[in-house]
Amino acid sequence: MTDRKSEIQAIFNNIAPVYDNLNDWLSLGQHRVWKLMTVKWSQAKTGDTCIDLCCGSGDLTQILARQIGNTGQVFGVDFSAGLLAIAKQRVQNHYPPLAIDWVEADVLQLPFPDNYFDCATMGYGLRNVTDIPICLRELYRILKPGATAAILDFHRPDNPVMQNFQQWYLKNLVVTAAEQFGLTEEYAYISPSLDKFPQGQQQVNLAQQAGFSTATHYPIAGGIMGVLRITK
Repeated sequence: MTDRKSEIQAIFNNIAPVYDNLNDWLSLGQHRVWKLMTVKWSQAKTGDTCIDLCCGSGDLTQILARQIGNTGQVFGVDFSAGLLAIAKQRVQNHYPPLAIDWVEADVLQLPFPDNYFDCATMGYGLRNVTDIPICLRELYRILKPGATAAILDFHRPDNPVMQNFQQWYLKNLVVTAAEQFGLTEEYAYISPSLDKFPQGQQQVNLAQQAGFSTATHYPIAGGIMGVLRITK
């Protein structure tokens, strides 16, 4: 597991310099809409203390920070030092300053007390953790009773037509674009990671096993994406 964790960490450190540009190009900017939806589903409100897990370059973290305002606090957590450095740089000159603390940490062992957060988000992270049940249990532990988390990620769509489109998209657009930056291997991992990733109802079951009182999975973008909404 340690080797797998180090491998994933290296992948995200390598792609950090081009991560934002590739996300914009490959999703035609739609990833920003999906992230806004995710924050809405998290039920973040003014004055909340929130956490964005696997925060990457900080898109979701910034949206959360704007949602909760200067009276709240957001923690952006990632284990990629490269992506965290970019996240910090992106908000360095933001005015007014955003209430964000950046934390380098493993989502399987979070450095926060029990029952601490009012809400949580996670974008494209659950698929990459080495132990999903442990990650969900950690998330359950740090959330306050009644708090909600929203988890956005790629999925294998149920529809065969959309499955074929996704395969074509990943092979011919994602990997081809990554080749231009010398990152073929780093982006080629997406398709095999989807083969192992629990789908909608499986995610719901895992969340319930972790202790969450309610869990609903919402397919979006024709089932290519999805949001798992869970409440403690």
